[in-house]
Amino acid sequence: MIVEHLSLVDFRNYAAADVVLVAGPNVFVGRNGQGKTNLAEAIGYFATLGSHRVSQDAPMVRYGADAAFVRARLGYGERRVQLEAQLNRSGSNKARVNGSPVRTSELPRYAQVVLFAPEDLQIVRGDPSSRRRFADQLLIQRAPRLAGVLGDYDRVLKQRTALLKSARARGLRAEQLTTLDVWDDKLVGLGTEIILARVRLAEDLGEPLRAAYRAIAGADHDPRLGWALSVAGTDPEEDPSRSEGASAPSGADAVAAAFRAALHDRRSQELERGVTLVGPHRDDLLLQLRGLPVKGYASHGESWSVALSLRLSSAQLLRDQLRLGDPIVILDDVFAELDADRRARLADIVADFEQVIVTAAVEGDVPEALRARTVRVEAGTIVADADV
Repeated sequence: MIVEHLSLVDFRNYAAADVVLVAGPNVFVGRNGQGKTNLAEAIGYFATLGSHRVSQDAPMVRYGADAAFVRARLGYGERRVQLEAQLNRSGSNKARVNGSPVRTSELPRYAQVVLFAPEDLQIVRGDPSSRRRFADQLLIQRAPRLAGVLGDYDRVLKQRTALLKSARARGLRAEQLTTLDVWDDKLVGLGTEIILARVRLAEDLGEPLRAAYRAIAGADHDPRLGWALSVAGTDPEEDPSRSEGASAPSGADAVAAAFRAALHDRRSQELERGVTLVGPHRDDLLLQLRGLPVKGYASHGESWSVALSLRLSSAQLLRDQLRLGDPIVILDDVFAELDADRRARLADIVADFEQVIVTAAVEGDVPEALRARTVRVEAGTIVADADV
């Protein structure tokens, strides 16, 4: 799979832009703040329905505009598909495939993208929300229908939390909240599906992660990953140190039963605080090297290697699973952060993917093997589009 053509209108700092891309490496070069990352962000949106830089869509709409339009023509061998996303500053977004309106959640069925950026260091060093976001975006690419499940879970969570806050303000007791059981049922049903999908994802990433880390770091530090689940009696958001020993229930029935039991056990605390304290929104993806948590123990270089390995193992997982060809690999301003050895190793790993998109402030930071074609970007304008 490759992006053959990208068109932007009122997206970030682009009033309008058209970019032709080719199979193999494509390098966007320009000084910081000129719009290179915006091109990568636009392509990535089709795959994850979000940005790798912000949690809301509104910042992607150009200042003064009501909506941004992102269009991409994708090629799968002889087949061509035209995707369009309309990102509205307010209200629901819209999408089209080959000119026909579709639900926005349908877009990831057609676009698979793995994007690595400096912000990915937060997956390793940041709070649990960064790791949940990484996992959920990959889940959507593996099973696009999970975008709807995750969205429904968020809506139920907001409704249930609003009820808890209202009950706290009115001084109501648990037995007086008859509607809370209804929201509990919905939360457990949707949350159980998310938990099971996340656990399967961690299992499937295990071996690709170890292989990617060995390739990048040139050493075997036995990287491992697994979930700390709030339904198992811990709260990774509040006490990360206790999460390492949590044992996860196995199977849908066991997860649902543990979920209900945990909600029951923490009901009084939830009413006191007006917060939903149990569910996948409180879980954490645990990352380890040599049996120790990466966060707090790994060196800067090791942390970078783990973050990059998570993305590369994601690309390998999608490559093995997809029938649409390789995922598009995007390396957004990462070579400046790597030493010469890791740059060379990374270039060797991604060189055989169908399409690789690289952004860089300095062209010389990009290994020669990936400099087959260069597009220069200046102040939201494509100033030099090299012919191929």
